[in-house]
Amino acid sequence: MVSETVQVTCVTNGGAKNNQGIKRKHLGSDKNTTDCPGEASDVKGEIGTSDLTSNITDDSQPDGVSKKSRLPKELTFQDMYNNQEAFDDDDDDDSDWEPVQKHVEILKWFCTNCTMVNLDDVVQCDICGEHKESGILKHGFYASPCSPMVDLLQVELEARGRDKDLPVEASASNSSTAVGFDERMLLHSEVEMKSHPHPERPDRLRAIAASLSAAGIFPGKCCPIPAREITQEELQKVHTLEHIEAVDITSQMFSSYFTPDTYANEHSARAARLAAGLCADLASAIFSGRVKNGFALVRPPGHHAGVTQAMGFCLHNNAAVAALAAQVAGAKKVLIVDWDVHHGNGTQEIFEQNKSVLYISLHRHEGGKFYPGTGAAFEVGSKGAEGYCVNIPWSRGGVGDNDYIFAFQHVVLPIASKFAPDFTIISAGFDAARGDPLGCCDVTPAGYAQMTSMLSALSGGKLLVILEGGYNLRSISSSATAVIKVLLGESPAPEPENIVPSKAGLHTVLEVLKIQMKYWPTLSSGFEKLESQRGMYSMEDEMRVSGIVVYMRVHNSQDI
Repeated sequence: MVSETVQVTCVTNGGAKNNQGIKRKHLGSDKNTTDCPGEASDVKGEIGTSDLTSNITDDSQPDGVSKKSRLPKELTFQDMYNNQEAFDDDDDDDSDWEPVQKHVEILKWFCTNCTMVNLDDVVQCDICGEHKESGILKHGFYASPCSPMVDLLQVELEARGRDKDLPVEASASNSSTAVGFDERMLLHSEVEMKSHPHPERPDRLRAIAASLSAAGIFPGKCCPIPAREITQEELQKVHTLEHIEAVDITSQMFSSYFTPDTYANEHSARAARLAAGLCADLASAIFSGRVKNGFALVRPPGHHAGVTQAMGFCLHNNAAVAALAAQVAGAKKVLIVDWDVHHGNGTQEIFEQNKSVLYISLHRHEGGKFYPGTGAAFEVGSKGAEGYCVNIPWSRGGVGDNDYIFAFQHVVLPIASKFAPDFTIISAGFDAARGDPLGCCDVTPAGYAQMTSMLSALSGGKLLVILEGGYNLRSISSSATAVIKVLLGESPAPEPENIVPSKAGLHTVLEVLKIQMKYWPTLSSGFEKLESQRGMYSMEDEMRVSGIVVYMRVHNSQDI
């Protein structure tokens, strides 16, 4: 929880330039997006590496001087929070009011769980319900969201009790699950004090680590691997030397920015090298059989980082580094499944001409209006590698378990099985999780566990899960824990036999199948079957939605 005194007068930042081909991430302005309380609008625009040193922030102004800049057409993440109307109190009839002072100070606090702003007299977050004195950083998602006054010993006993059937072994062996983590990655943080905490913050790792510790999973049932910094030689297989040097030079700066919201401090370059090094070593250890599978609990994330640029909170592309490390270890074909709510434009760029790496992404797209704007279904790869990029672009927010599992059943697994990878990587962003303030989708921990289980059947179980995005601490920690339990051998709930997708989800899957069956002919029969059942699925979805509406009406009437 962060408390501070603020003036009612709001300050706005000017809109930042956005390079060609990169969209600003806006979660509250699109008419196609699903309503989400506290939706933020954040820029993940590209700034060339040559401009890095010129982006060192210097916004300070003398006291009493307010910045007045016209609001940009598309708000940046910073703009949204600088222009909140939560404290506005407009009253048409103010004839009986007398001016008291020029600036009125109001206390506010930022929610530890979702970072949203609240008035000081509120004890639970208006957006996510988390208590002002949340214990999530100490005890993970096992801590109560409603009260700080909990029996913490009981919390840990319950957590360990729920997980008592998981394996006890913690030493590295070919039957163990490895976790890559290093506390030095927590030093990567935004130095400049802005009007709102940055969503990609060290607390993301702290909350997951606290949850795993409370459950006795890590340390405990998972084995650690030693951390090392990736070498320049390894990074040059993925990024240009200019990009690598642009990241490295930030270690000489107190604060710097690659894009308006892709920050760096003096520790960021090392954190990025540690993250990439852990991913590379996990991939090598898993493929060589030294461990069964693994989870890379790392930051900064990586899937937006392309060949030449850092962007979207990402500095080095961890999944790409891991894929190439697996190939160095002997893997001939690598599958990357990216379920982050944003398209992994950097990963696609790196491998779009490479037939030895199959990249499949499920993400919000909305006709290119959702950040980063790439990842349309027709983006299939190039120069002989057509069909080795598979994009499943959702047309709206609010997408949940059914649509994801349906896409896995009809697109992801049929293509992946035909590809027959030697090694599988999941770019596991948890910002499509229920409650995430940026993704505004509805995937549950059970849904993530189910998808992990489905992918575990590939590559002889050689599976590496790499953390990408996810900004609601309770959502990412519960989801990551559910995924790691599957890696440890816990079976998720049985996969439902007849998954009913939403009408929009079915349309997306059919669109992808129609495009991809040109490169994967085995998809043709599935496409024809779904086309013939389109009416049935639409009817069942409408009945499901109607049932939910009726239930809500009955439930609400009982509360009155």
